[in-house]
Amino acid sequence: MSASPSLAAPSDPGWAARAVAHLDEVLVDHAHCEKKAASTAVSLLFTYAEHTALLAPLARLAREELVHFERVLAALGARGVPFGHQLPSPYANRLRSAIRPDEPARLLDTLLCLSLIEARSCERMRLLAAALEPDPLADLYHGLVEAESRHHDVYVELASGVAREAAVRARLAELARHEAAVLAATPPLARFHG
Repeated sequence: MSASPSLAAPSDPGWAARAVAHLDEVLVDHAHCEKKAASTAVSLLFTYAEHTALLAPLARLAREELVHFERVLAALGARGVPFGHQLPSPYANRLRSAIRPDEPARLLDTLLCLSLIEARSCERMRLLAAALEPDPLADLYHGLVEAESRHHDVYVELASGVAREAAVRARLAELARHEAAVLAATPPLARFHG
């Protein structure tokens, strides 16, 4: 399985086997990821309210992420697995450490880091769906891949409204290399971003 075009490196080949061996934990993690993705989109609506071109796309993303959260909660319920607190993987915080502090670079980097998180999720959903066949959960993951890929594209398009296309592509490539290094240094957890 190749990495997404925006990812600098594919996932560790052992990730899918780890995920299947700890599927309940991965599902709980996935629910947290969807909830956090919705929360992040809403937070950006408040933080960057003056950027009117961001508002409608971010609102759509937040709604769709909440629908995905509900779908994963339903899968957990069907398996009798409770949704509860979970210590976060260090992945997102380490990825965000590359975000520059001054605007508009901060907004650009935030959008591109979010695009990479979505790209990694998309890649791992593909891997998990293939590893789960013929389990009914494979259908859930096959169904989410297109949305995750679209979310990645939306964040890149939004970034293109903040900076010139060439600057967006160059910064995305830099952050993708950083994301690959972060992932390589993250403990091999049964998580979507671990």
